[in-house]
Amino acid sequence: MDKRKPLKERIALVTGASRGIGAAVSVALGGLGAHVILVARTQGGLEEVDDRIRDVGGTASLLPLDLTEFNKIDQLGATLFDRYKKLDILVGNAGLLGTLGPIQHLDPKIWEQTLAVNLTANWRLIRSLDPLLRQSDAGRAVFITSTAGQISRPYWGIYAVSKAALEMLVKTYAHEVKKSKINVNLFNPRGTRTSMRAEAFPGEDPMILKTPDNVAGQIVKMTLPSYSANGKTVTGTNPK
Repeated sequence: MDKRKPLKERIALVTGASRGIGAAVSVALGGLGAHVILVARTQGGLEEVDDRIRDVGGTASLLPLDLTEFNKIDQLGATLFDRYKKLDILVGNAGLLGTLGPIQHLDPKIWEQTLAVNLTANWRLIRSLDPLLRQSDAGRAVFITSTAGQISRPYWGIYAVSKAALEMLVKTYAHEVKKSKINVNLFNPRGTRTSMRAEAFPGEDPMILKTPDNVAGQIVKMTLPSYSANGKTVTGTNPK
């Protein structure tokens, strides 16, 4: 194995890849040799990340996709199998904050959309891509969670519910694949300088927060063939 490119010839798929943590993880994966399938709604954002991956000597494929289009997720596994025959790495990063406020005042459309992206889309991805991960000699899946899904507090209703449900979904899947070559884990980045964080805490100084690049390396570590944990929630650390 090339120590400089430990992910050479590995195929990775990252959702929410056009900005923030998803973009940073995609660039880091590409720099370590993985071919990265970039998934997000915006073509322009994906092209910018593709340029960054090329700058570090990596390669990528762009897949503009709205994760609420479940039928397209269902078709994704077959499409990727035809082209790559396997999937080595899945990073389920895409997410919506929804609306902060009293749970009884939430718009049903916001409730349904947030659950669709944060929870159901990830289940559809697992359902569609599990056969491909089983074709890998070391399939690795990492899903991004949040402290909001672990500690109940007022006004975080739909986001907290969606992340709590995501954690149960992912840990259930981890139990089900523990006799396979797949490892499935969760990563909680904690306070990070992203657009979602700015939306949730509009008065916060973003410069006191770590950047997506700071957490990307921690997530990428969980995608390496040598990473053996399964069914764990890893909490991001602050840079020293």
